[in-house]
Amino acid sequence: MAFDTFDEGIVLGGMRSKTEIRTLICYLIKSVNVPLSKEMVVNALMEKGLANYFETSACFDDLIKNGNIVPDEENSSLYRNSPNGDMIATQLEDTLAPTVKERATECVLGLLKRQQLESENKVTIEKCENGYNVICSISGGDMDLLKFSLYVPDISQARLIRKNFYKNPDMIYSVMIAMLTRNKRAVTELLSELGSVI
Repeated sequence: MAFDTFDEGIVLGGMRSKTEIRTLICYLIKSVNVPLSKEMVVNALMEKGLANYFETSACFDDLIKNGNIVPDEENSSLYRNSPNGDMIATQLEDTLAPTVKERATECVLGLLKRQQLESENKVTIEKCENGYNVICSISGGDMDLLKFSLYVPDISQARLIRKNFYKNPDMIYSVMIAMLTRNKRAVTELLSELGSVI
């Protein structure tokens, strides 16, 4: 298969053809079997080093343009496969290398976890006069367990906070409770746990 993409940021065994990237996007959406956002899919592939960010974004747009993936009826910012997209995923699945499929499975699990976290917890970035307010909330079902706002001077810091908040909102909640109740043992344990995941 001819290589026709940029390979910056791609791990050994990653995808270097647009056909492979388009196939993998359809494969992921079919495997998850729930509508996904473009940002979620593109970031997942990039984080696993399977494909270049810009190439993946362009391939996602190609799939939309060709009608292989379509907006969800209930939320137009999310996408699902059309029957043609499912056919691509099924018929071309065997063209993907086993290591790519293994990493893709990790992507699928990560996508599902991220989608659940984002549905249960919210981060809103609001532009203000001198920068941005990042508003984070942790849900307890029908009520907010914790809600806080942070000021940052630029959008890159705001996005970094959003990304890290979604990684482990439960730990953020636990740290806040431990700090505010002055539970030194819990704070020590949580900081030790935090050190192991950084």
